[in-house]
Amino acid sequence: MSSETLKELGEFGFIQKIRHAAPPLLEDVLVGIGDDAAALKNTGLVTVVTTDMLVEGVHFDIRYAPLQMVGYKLVSVNVSDCCAMNAQPAHFLVSLAASSKYELPALNALYEGIYKACARYKIDVIGGDTNTAVSGLTLSGTCIGYASAGKIVTRGGAQVHDLLCVTGNLGGAYAGLTLLEREKRIFLENSNIQPDLSRYPYIVERQLKPEARVDIVAFFEKARIQPTAMLDISDGLANEVLHLCKSSRKGCVIFENRLPLHEETAAFLEEVRIAPLIAQLNGGEDYELLFSVPPQDYDKIKDDPRITVIGYITEEGAGCKLHLKSGEEIDLEMKGYNAFSENFMPII
Repeated sequence: MSSETLKELGEFGFIQKIRHAAPPLLEDVLVGIGDDAAALKNTGLVTVVTTDMLVEGVHFDIRYAPLQMVGYKLVSVNVSDCCAMNAQPAHFLVSLAASSKYELPALNALYEGIYKACARYKIDVIGGDTNTAVSGLTLSGTCIGYASAGKIVTRGGAQVHDLLCVTGNLGGAYAGLTLLEREKRIFLENSNIQPDLSRYPYIVERQLKPEARVDIVAFFEKARIQPTAMLDISDGLANEVLHLCKSSRKGCVIFENRLPLHEETAAFLEEVRIAPLIAQLNGGEDYELLFSVPPQDYDKIKDDPRITVIGYITEEGAGCKLHLKSGEEIDLEMKGYNAFSENFMPII
């Protein structure tokens, strides 16, 4: 590896370094490092394996994140990566390192959330590990799923003229985080002022208790839709679009007026004077699916309220463009979450 720092490389650059340094050695590795999950050949099926971590102080703040919801979120973010490969999640392993400040009732609440999420997604907890930590709480989840060999979807298969689509709506999780951080600051300045989250239950839940889109994987199977490329929106739409296009060696055009926005998200962003486009493009943690499909599949998705066509795939040389409501077209830039950056995201 070069002498570049993690901050200079960024998370995606670091993953690329690892990927090239450790190519698959065994024939059963169908998809290795660099996608949402690994895929292993199995008799008649492909095994999909993914892992994700949640670190106290980085991914969650226990001053406003109940441990039951932290446990639920750990499962959801892992299941979301399985969904991004068009696979059905089946098994889950969880490991944790906790400091002495965490007593048994707190850890029981954490596992209650884990088991509740596993019941929601119909998956089994099959193992894991527990250990002590000098400080804080670090969680690691591993999800194992399965799919037919021909159904696996990676980031690298988008074709020119494919439709670019997203599920659900964007920016809600970032709006929820902004609200929670605001109320925390107010409380720390004056403990007599209690946090008020009652007006915005939707965006709070989007941040604290996200849901993986297992329903969309089931819909693809029922509607006989085979996406050409797909990934989940964990680090912001702009980041994910650029990852998809880079992996597919294609360009794209997306339209600002096509980006879905929940009314509660819009109301809160207006209150705090943040442009919705900033939250939609760069906020992250929505855990929706971004995917491309051939144009001939449009009739299968056009009337589904869960799916929005936000643009289309172009030749690589055309670049990745964002068509603004004003009519101006600009380059799409990567400004979302970077695991090795000191800054979460820009705010205007």
